[in-house]
Amino acid sequence: MQQPYESAGTGPAQGGSGPSTRILVVDDDPTVAEVVSGYLDRAGYVVDRAADGPAALARAAAHWPDLVVLDLMLPGMDGLEVCRRMRGHGPVPVIMLTARGDEDDRILGLEVGADDYVTKPFSPRELVLRVESVLRRSRPAAGTRPSGWPVSPSTPTPAAPPGTARISPSPSASSTCSRSSSAIPAGRTAART
Repeated sequence: MQQPYESAGTGPAQGGSGPSTRILVVDDDPTVAEVVSGYLDRAGYVVDRAADGPAALARAAAHWPDLVVLDLMLPGMDGLEVCRRMRGHGPVPVIMLTARGDEDDRILGLEVGADDYVTKPFSPRELVLRVESVLRRSRPAAGTRPSGWPVSPSTPTPAAPPGTARISPSPSASSTCSRSSSAIPAGRTAART
């Protein structure tokens, strides 16, 4: 059995070469699941499907996905609980795909751990692009991860590009941000002079 932290691949298959990325599509509507799976398959992903919460957890245990497209309203166990349980076993990006589009539902989905939230009806092509975007953000490209940020105040920093402002703390500035009487009031923006 594959461990949660061992993903099935590193990216979508391009021309059949290299490992492929595994996407778990969880939706109780067979038409939606078929359309989403078809578009993801044509984009080069390996697609697993589940029609309810318990089946989604079983599929994830058998083949840990690189990303989950997850409906909120599922029989057996709702999508929020599926997301919580999967995240309890290991990190996995989640895109909620649901008919519940009011602000409270979107906020709850994002608070539970969804990386993106798509409401039905949706564009399958846009969903594929969102999958690619979330995957890109969830795993940095090889050789692009910074080795660390300088922490010493004496470490030189690069000059600001032309047309931008460089802000340096004053020697008397405290280590925490606080709002002073000269701060810009909430809801206002500073005008460029």
